[in-house]
Amino acid sequence: MPKTSSRLLTLLSLLQTRRDWSGAVLAERMDVSLRTIRRDVDRLRELGYPIAAVKGPEGGYRLSAGTDLPPLLFDDQQAVALTVALQVVATTPGNGLAEDAERALNTLRQVMPSRLRHRVNALQVTAVERPATRPADPVDGDVLLAISAAIEVQETLRFDYGDLSSRRAEPHHVITWDGRWYLVAWDLDRDDWRTFRADRMRLRTPNGPRFTAREVPGGNVATYITSVFRGSADTSGNWPCQGTVVLDLPAATVALYTRDGLVEPISPTRCRLTLGSWSWPSLAAAIARFDTEIEVITPDDLTNAFAHLAERFTRTACS
Repeated sequence: MPKTSSRLLTLLSLLQTRRDWSGAVLAERMDVSLRTIRRDVDRLRELGYPIAAVKGPEGGYRLSAGTDLPPLLFDDQQAVALTVALQVVATTPGNGLAEDAERALNTLRQVMPSRLRHRVNALQVTAVERPATRPADPVDGDVLLAISAAIEVQETLRFDYGDLSSRRAEPHHVITWDGRWYLVAWDLDRDDWRTFRADRMRLRTPNGPRFTAREVPGGNVATYITSVFRGSADTSGNWPCQGTVVLDLPAATVALYTRDGLVEPISPTRCRLTLGSWSWPSLAAAIARFDTEIEVITPDDLTNAFAHLAERFTRTACS
């Protein structure tokens, strides 16, 4: 990467780490002159990054949210990680995003330097759909985004559902279960909690009025969903050990390899997984197979199991 492009990437990374930067501090961190900082900021602005000038004794800069997506700068590791994630989505049948992911993957490959393109082209990842009792219908990504936006601002959704029309519901959670996307919501017409398959929802606009969030039965969505789909109040899922973690992976990726667990999207790149097993070490091992950063939410027994396995694996590696 040319020196100027590398410097722009470093500057952009610094601007993303905190709200305001003075020009003098940026120049010191990057070991360049204030004139170079001003010139590089102007170049980033030309690329579409909304960098505002901050008033003050020394002046400064702030990276703001824009209205359009500017060109993105990635280092080699980020480009490889993005390629892998896009390949998983592009080769996953029935997720409704495969075509868009394939186009994004082709765009990314076209702009890669040749040295990196050769490495990435040698990395071929295919997501194999596990056998399912019922084929899952594709879900429109725009529908998932619209539902998630309504959950965030607590606006009532209006939609047609299957052969029924004009449903009204207060959306609370988007989840995946056995390869399908569901909305957990309070059904205003039936005055009760319901789950709706996202692939059967045809959203109407505009949304309805805002609402105050209700408490999901059982205290959390994992308890409620396991009882609904298992047809009983046995919220442990018939497993003696059950825990909840946050994984640094997209919900769609985790859902592919989780038949009995509950997956909740937190962001496009993170999700919450609730899973059960016959022992705490086996549960920790089942979660560790995702090979990503893991944050244990509950219980402490699961945290202790991870520590126990870490000690065992360390002894094995050193023997």
